[in-house]
Amino acid sequence: MSFTRYGRLYYLDPGGHSPKIGDKVLVPTDAGPEVAECVWAPQWTSEEIDGLPVCAGLAGEEHLTRDETNRRRRAEARSVAKRLIRRHELPMKVVGVDYLDTENVYTVYFSAPHRVDFRLLVRDLARNLRARVELRQIGPRDEARIQGGIGPCGRDLCCATFLKDFEPVSVRMAKDQDLPVNPMRIAGACGRLMCCLKYEHPLYTEAQSRMPRVGAKVETPEGAGTVVGRNVPSDSVVVRLDDGGRRCACPSASVCSPRKQHDAAYGDAPGV
Repeated sequence: MSFTRYGRLYYLDPGGHSPKIGDKVLVPTDAGPEVAECVWAPQWTSEEIDGLPVCAGLAGEEHLTRDETNRRRRAEARSVAKRLIRRHELPMKVVGVDYLDTENVYTVYFSAPHRVDFRLLVRDLARNLRARVELRQIGPRDEARIQGGIGPCGRDLCCATFLKDFEPVSVRMAKDQDLPVNPMRIAGACGRLMCCLKYEHPLYTEAQSRMPRVGAKVETPEGAGTVVGRNVPSDSVVVRLDDGGRRCACPSASVCSPRKQHDAAYGDAPGV
């Protein structure tokens, strides 16, 4: 389920309910039940997965009214915050606003190039909104997560959909994945190294440990040649054939020595 359209995804135990895609459901939080939209229908999962919050039921008219009221208050607070920031001439950018109606508290998330003295701004915000206001400065990665967007791959940002934590990413990971060490090619919407370099790194490390290295002499179904490239997602290698210099893409298993030795020994055996 998701609290906002195309926003970050969260998992919920349906309990005794069977919500359908598009239904509004109640999610238990520290501030009480909040309204979210079901984007995946309930399905069986491993018994090892536990600790998920349990669905509090389908949202009623009173819950939807409260949710819409809070949305309007957040939009109003965002507009007021932008106006007062311009008045105070502060180098700040409003990224998002949260509102806790049970305690009448607004939390304004902002980005800035350095630390900002916003004490006068907080007082003006509290007076205009007639509520307690907290300001929190966030970094580029959190800014991208809250705002959302489309990554270089053409899909929704990982941080805004399924990633829960930001892990350290290094240029070495890009090199291990045969990517050009070009900031414009390996940076995400936040300007930092793409998060996928981290969680895809083990896949590349394992695949490249069993695939023939670039420059290795191999035998392919089309003849002998030299490996000039590797494609981990398709589990294939690009080979330049010795006969004429033509290039061909072959499954890595077809040029892998252990696989070829296995096929030579057992390929014609009965029942195999």
